[in-house]
Amino acid sequence: MRKYFKYLRQDRLILRLNIITAVLITLTTFYILINYNKLPPLLPVFNQLPWGEERLSTTAGIFIPEAIVATIFIFNIFFSAAIYPFSPLISRMLSITSFLTALLSFLFVVRTITLII
Repeated sequence: MRKYFKYLRQDRLILRLNIITAVLITLTTFYILINYNKLPPLLPVFNQLPWGEERLSTTAGIFIPEAIVATIFIFNIFFSAAIYPFSPLISRMLSITSFLTALLSFLFVVRTITLII
C-alpha cells in the first residue's frame, strides 16, 4: 500500500489539493469550536427540508457537515491511491471532489454561524 501512496506524493496537484483540503477541514473544525459556546440550542442545519422544526438540529449538529467531509476525504485518498497506477485522471478528479466538498462545507458552516451569532 505504501507504493500507492508514493504515487500520490509525487503528483503535485493531488498533493496540494489534499493538503488544502486537510487545512480547510481543520479550519472549519476550529471555527466551530471557537464559536460553539455562542451558538443557540437549535441550528438550521438541514436547509433542504421544508420550513419548520424539521430543518433544525441540536448545536452538536453543526459537526455533521465536517464529519461527512472528513469521511469523503479519507475515502477518496485511499481510493485515489489504489486507482492512481491505472488512471491518474480519476485520482485527480477525486482530489478535486474532496477539495470542493471541503470548501463548500467551510462556506456553509461559516455562513450558518455568522447568520446566527
